[in-house]
Amino acid sequence: MMINKFVMPEVIFGHNSLHQVGESCIRLGAKNVLIVTDQGVMEAGWADVVEKSCKSAELSYTSFNEITTNPKDYEAELGANVYVENECDAIIGIGGGSAIDVAKAVAILVTNGGTISEYEGVDQIKKPLPPLIMAATTAGSGSEVSQFSVIVDSKKKKKMTIISKSLVPDIAIIDPLTLSTKHDHLTASTGLDVLTHAIESYVSVAATALTEVYSRNAIRLVSQYLRPSVASKLNKEAKEHMAMASLQAGLAFSNAILGAVHAMSHSVGGRYPMLHGDVNAVLLPHVMEFNLLAAPQKFCDIAELLGEHIGGLSVYEAGKKAIEHVKQLSLDIGAPQSLSEMGLEEKIIRELSCLALNDACMITNPRDIKEEDVERLFHQAL
Repeated sequence: MMINKFVMPEVIFGHNSLHQVGESCIRLGAKNVLIVTDQGVMEAGWADVVEKSCKSAELSYTSFNEITTNPKDYEAELGANVYVENECDAIIGIGGGSAIDVAKAVAILVTNGGTISEYEGVDQIKKPLPPLIMAATTAGSGSEVSQFSVIVDSKKKKKMTIISKSLVPDIAIIDPLTLSTKHDHLTASTGLDVLTHAIESYVSVAATALTEVYSRNAIRLVSQYLRPSVASKLNKEAKEHMAMASLQAGLAFSNAILGAVHAMSHSVGGRYPMLHGDVNAVLLPHVMEFNLLAAPQKFCDIAELLGEHIGGLSVYEAGKKAIEHVKQLSLDIGAPQSLSEMGLEEKIIRELSCLALNDACMITNPRDIKEEDVERLFHQAL
């Protein structure tokens, strides 16, 4: 029998759970925390909630918010300087994947030193990190529960994937109320990122019986609740279920890793300021079609989880239904349909393909893939 490992943080889920940030820090022995966030979270008022919670817990705190979409190495370095200058002893990350990934990168730098590029790849972190409390405000990245941090190398213009169990936060807080301030485009983009996490982790060569439980449930929840979540900021039921889908997909991919969609998306995100979920939305059906040959039964399962009627169909034909469903879902919620409409240029495809092929996420793709395959997929998505 194989030995499987499954890592996850303590999880606090529910309406108004964001108010528990301060008390969570105290339980971890923190006295002076660095709050890592971004301008959007501040404007929405969620950073204020965290600061008030810290005050109520009688914690000292300093805020750092100089973060952009597809966060850069120098942003992590700036955050690390703020942490050291203020003699902080724990880190709160609040936001989507950008803020939380930077919070993790800051934690690496303040304890392990050097530059963040030294930690690219798997298990390069040698020293323990400070306490990490992560609060998600988007139903999307799953970074609040994962062992991933993705940071752009600003000189090489590539996304670095850092994977280590050290990056699994101590406490993850998911408050569905934070989703009520997201506009429909961001809701659609992050929601399709959730679906990509769920599908890629389900067909991953590193999937296990435990990760598959979370992947399957996340696929089912997205199929039922992403459309109504995009349609209305006030649909609390849809927001709660999408927050749960994001959480479960995050737990799945943190342990089963991902595949070609994310490897390719990372290469694009290092070069272009595109939303990660938008890139995934375009690439996902093309990569599903490529991978169908390697895992037809799993794609058949995905079709059924998405609500497709597959009675009387062969396993392979049922798998194709899953691909068509994802295409229609993307259209229904107004996601981009091509990379060219977002500004990607054909002349850079070969370079992006080479970068993607060397991304850590490509290792667990279910079908063997060559550089010319990646190039072809990019051309199809263009």
